[in-house]
This record gives sequence, structure tokens and C-alpha cells, in this order.
Amino acid sequence: MSQRAAGPRLSDRQRLSWLRLIRTPNVGPATFRDLINRFGSAETALEMLPELMISGGARKIVRIPSIAEAEAEVETARRAGARFVGIGEGDYPPLMKSMDHPPPLLAVKGEGAVFRLPAVAIVGARNASLAGIKMARTLAAELGRDGYGIVSGLARGIDTAAHQGSLATGTIGVLAGGLDLPYPPENAELCNEIAERGGAIISEMPFGWQPRAQDFPRRNRLVAGA
Repeated sequence: MSQRAAGPRLSDRQRLSWLRLIRTPNVGPATFRDLINRFGSAETALEMLPELMISGGARKIVRIPSIAEAEAEVETARRAGARFVGIGEGDYPPLMKSMDHPPPLLAVKGEGAVFRLPAVAIVGARNASLAGIKMARTLAAELGRDGYGIVSGLARGIDTAAHQGSLATGTIGVLAGGLDLPYPPENAELCNEIAERGGAIISEMPFGWQPRAQDFPRRNRLVAGA
């Protein structure tokens, strides 16, 4: 296995606080960033959230995930052979940091080295023709041999072909649901093969999250940003 990229790293305590904050209802990447900028740390932001909600006129205080719940998700990730990587850490996709509202934490399974390749996204129809599938696989293979990492969304059709064509050279699969629930389910083995052959599978969603229709556009912004 290749070495992970050098750089600043979150402590275990910081990682748990980040996970609790981003898993809090109504806290997305933009709100997460604003809270960190305002309070200096996720831990302090978590302490101040109830007061902020009350002062903002909230009728109901949202439930903040407990430390035990965050620890359980970290352990679930570990058992799945994955880890949580924070923005600013060496294994975080460098291009993703410059996109609008990058996820503060990514669940990653596989090798971070693939993120440092120049990236090309290949996406397309789920009900693709045989000619389209062959073209996508060939194009991905040729780009991979030229030193590019191939990014796609692990959907049926063109996405699957793009990943298959670039298995040997490095590919990144972006999931709309939890890292433990690949969609479509028949691509679970492909996910494992990507991670085992130097690529990576990533998701910003919680483990155990079944992807909904509205999660796929959210996933697509990561495909474009990686």
C-alpha cells in the first residue's frame, strides 16, 4: 500500500467533533464552514449550537449526534476498510478544496494517491448502447495510460465502463449514499476492486445511508469537483 500524503492531520478528538457537526441536521458544508470560522473549532461550535438556534427563533432544537454515535460511525468505517479524511489533510482530494462548498469530511476507501493525478470525469447514460460502453471503456483506458485519474459516479452504463477501463491506472468512484451501500448494488464488487487496485471510493454521506433521488445531483458536484 502506498504511503499517505504528508500534511496536517486532525486529532481523533477533532475528527469526532467534525463528524458530529456535519452530521447535525441542517448543518451542510457551507454552514459547517461558517460555524468553524465563527467559533474557531467544531467542538466550540457544537457547544454553541443550541444557543444559536434559540436566538435565531428556532421552534425546535435539533438533536446533535453524540460522541458515542460518532465513534460508532468511525468504527463502522474502520470495519469497512475506510477512513474519514478532513479538508486540509494530505489525503483530501486537492481539486475538491477549490469547489463551492466542499464537504468538510469524506469517507474514503482505497488509496489517496489517486487524488493527486490530474483528473478527468467520464459520465453518461445508464442505458448506454454497446458501442457507447465500449467507447467509454477505451477512452478511460487511454486517458489512464496517459497519466490521468478517471472520476465517475458508479452508475450503470457509461460510469461503470469508465471505471472498468481505468482500474489498472487509477479511478475514483463517488457514491450518492453511504460507502457501505453502493448503488447500484451489483457494483459492490467493482467498488472493492477499485479500492484494492490503487483507486478510491468516496462519499460525504453517512454510513448506512440509502441514496435518494435528490442525493444524486449532490453526488454529481463531487464528481465534477474531484
